[in-house]
Amino acid sequence: MVEQHWPAYWNPKQETLPKEELHALQGIKLQGHVQRAWQQSPFHRRLYESAGLTPDKIKGLDDLRRLPFMTRENWMACQAEQPMFGDMLTRDVDDAIRYHLTSGTSGRQPLRVLDSRKDWAWIAEMWCYGFWGFGIRPSDRVFFAFSYGSFIGFWGAHYCCEKIGCMVLPSGNMTTEGRVKQLVEMAATVVCATPTYALRMGQVAAELGIDLAKDGKVRRLIVSGEPAVPATRKLLEEMWGAKVGDTAGMTEIGTIMIFECEQQPGGTHIIEDHFIEEVIDPETLEPVPMGGRGERIVTSFGRGFIPLIRYRTRDLVQRIPHDSCSCGRTGDIYQGGILGRVDDMKCIRGTNVYPRAVETIIREYADIEEFQILLTREAGIRDEITVQVELKPDSAESWQKLEKNLGKDLAEAHEGLRFNLSKAAEGELPRFELKAKRMQDRRGD
Repeated sequence: MVEQHWPAYWNPKQETLPKEELHALQGIKLQGHVQRAWQQSPFHRRLYESAGLTPDKIKGLDDLRRLPFMTRENWMACQAEQPMFGDMLTRDVDDAIRYHLTSGTSGRQPLRVLDSRKDWAWIAEMWCYGFWGFGIRPSDRVFFAFSYGSFIGFWGAHYCCEKIGCMVLPSGNMTTEGRVKQLVEMAATVVCATPTYALRMGQVAAELGIDLAKDGKVRRLIVSGEPAVPATRKLLEEMWGAKVGDTAGMTEIGTIMIFECEQQPGGTHIIEDHFIEEVIDPETLEPVPMGGRGERIVTSFGRGFIPLIRYRTRDLVQRIPHDSCSCGRTGDIYQGGILGRVDDMKCIRGTNVYPRAVETIIREYADIEEFQILLTREAGIRDEITVQVELKPDSAESWQKLEKNLGKDLAEAHEGLRFNLSKAAEGELPRFELKAKRMQDRRGD
């Protein structure tokens, strides 16, 4: 068989546009997007009128900051006032072909979204940028380890694979054991899952006597839904014998806006021909310089049913220049992908604690199977943080030694803050298929 030579980019022209041309394209798209939102979405017209803004004042990218922010809160208020979708839709509900909602892991009212046929074609196209960029090709067999429900999850990626020409292996509501057996039996070369669930499948495979790195054919593991911390990534690559590629999307957008390319520069490229991404200080709302950490603000051009313009995501990111990567794409990079959420940070006795930072330390301990973080308030005064740890069944290290070392590492990384540690029984801590929620804040209970 003659070896097929594929192009390096899904959309070569757009992905390698010089910055000046890229910014000009964004400006033109912004003008049209704001105009449509003003004309067709009562929600957006009210938002702009309250800011004293009319579409004619937006002439290009330099006028972006004149636009007011969209927030989850005003979106939810809009839905509550006019159930179920509010008055931000630009088309009649009957024109929609799909309905999705947010995963609800935060415990809040989910956001409800609709898509047209054109929107859905764009959603799949954005996933194609990411899959192709990480080396997925028509000969691949792609296994989707998630349940096909109303949470948007990997739905767009499924249709992206059909568009590329891959064999799609959906797993629906199968058990983890069933999924592991099927992906090995079907010789899947690509697996899509959250980082947490990819770890879980690896653990179950080991229990079944399956060595995924030797018995499986998986060469690419595409993760999304949670920050892929370096220690977790390293563990996954050893467990699966595959390269791990990070992606991130949002139900509000409907698809991914960043992806990791095959060069793996330590971060994810922004799809800048379809999105405008800003990084601001969440307190002052002022722009953060290149290389600084802040909250990402997104403007999305693809989904026409629900305009998303300057939406506050609450995602924590650190933007670096596109030439930090050698792949040739001109979309800038988020170093480390999504680093967490601005509102994930918890203050414990004057010390800031991020779940990502805790996980980074815990994943360095090979004997730890699962963990959970519990925040409590003792006697209504003193905040306490406890890390519950579940060890692997074949753990060789004593709990006393692990407790001492882990406690020391956590304290050193958090300005000397003392972490309480407790050993959970085997199988006691929850496992997650979608977004893991490992921090429980019970200080208000």
